Amino acid sequence: MYRQFFKLQDQPFNLTPDPRFIYLSPGHQEALEHMIYGVENRKGFILITGNIGAGKTTLTRLLMDHLDGRAETALIFNTFLNEIELLRAINREFGLAADSSSREALVETLNRFLVEQLKAGRNVVLILDEAQNLSVPVLEQIRMLSNLETDSQKLIQIIIVGQPELGRTLARPDLAQLNQRITVRCHLQPLVLEDTIRYIHHRLSVAGSQGLVRFDSGTFRLVHRYSQGVPRRINALCDRALLVAFGQGSHRITPAHLRQAQRELAGNIASTEPSTLFSRLKKSRLIPAALIAAVVILAVFFGFYQDSGVLK
Repeated sequence: MYRQFFKLQDQPFNLTPDPRFIYLSPGHQEALEHMIYGVENRKGFILITGNIGAGKTTLTRLLMDHLDGRAETALIFNTFLNEIELLRAINREFGLAADSSSREALVETLNRFLVEQLKAGRNVVLILDEAQNLSVPVLEQIRMLSNLETDSQKLIQIIIVGQPELGRTLARPDLAQLNQRITVRCHLQPLVLEDTIRYIHHRLSVAGSQGLVRFDSGTFRLVHRYSQGVPRRINALCDRALLVAFGQGSHRITPAHLRQAQRELAGNIASTEPSTLFSRLKKSRLIPAALIAAVVILAVFFGFYQDSGVLK
């Protein structure tokens, strides 16, 4: 809606995990390097955790782009599965037979594939996104997949990605064997103020900004405060603030625009001062004279009947 007004070639603050727009803060760069290191050195298990909207899924897409043509990769994002369903999903993602109801048959099919890839000099990577939803039996099944190995190296590298509660689940005594096998770990921290500013500038630049979107310094601070440095929240706030500024014909994104965006995203539109809201409605001509006349007629009507005693 506002792209033409700001002369943007693309939506700068979409919520989809588009690798083109990713800004690698020091924390995100570290997490990506951890994943690449774990895969290339065949470490077996890699754990990436972070709060909702921290950029975990975007990082996995970036990793897959990095590995494109260099490894066989599979991404599982529906993690509300039982053990057999998970094995079927894994085989299906690798293009293998996945119809069997036998755990042994499914694992054997996967193992043959892994051995073939090793002989061809290729690595195999399985990424489990939203892994905080995995049940304990399914996590145990994943641990068993790490037994698919030679005397010197793992046949499959498994990246487990999830919210912080995943780390707490893995700390359970009954998951100690799996937890001990995870040798590469990284937790995504929220962006600091400086990285929040760089993040916004980066996304605007990728979207083709020609300098017509200008954030006040106070606006940047409010974005960081309201979002707490979480990229997804930054996107939502900035997208709504641009829409508010567009509605007011302003190329400057002020703290007032950001505060209104925050109210609207919180569903608290009613907190806008009545006089301000009425003024905006008048400017948009949403209250025509006919409506005002109707209100006056109704007032006269009720006044007449009240005086006549009908409404007493």
